[in-house]
Amino acid sequence: QVQLVESGGRSVQAGDPLRLSCTAASGHTFIFRTYAMGWFRQAPGKEREFVAAINWNGGTETYADSVKGRFPISRDNARNTVYLQMNTLKPEDTAVYYCAAGNTVVPRPDYQYWGQGTQVTVSS
Repeated sequence: QVQLVESGGRSVQAGDPLRLSCTAASGHTFIFRTYAMGWFRQAPGKEREFVAAINWNGGTETYADSVKGRFPISRDNARNTVYLQMNTLKPEDTAVYYCAAGNTVVPRPDYQYWGQGTQVTVSS
């Protein structure tokens, strides 16, 4: 059983920074450092959309155009954790943010494991 737990979501003002974390808690069959990790978000009434992803060793990153240059993704394999640093937040960034684990870095929800999500609300 793989458990991905997101944290760090909260209400902030436009322009503020925020860092999301996602930690994998699992049995011995899930080796965090071998998985690509992604962040997705879903706003009310909208489909889940890709935000950012990083490959197993951090050598490859990919971003949605809407967050490129604002939301760097990183990972710490020693801590089984992936991060999303959210800078210059905008009201349109308001959504539930999900992390996911999969075999490859892809900008679509083709990931095997998902967290429960953390709410980010940005007020103008």
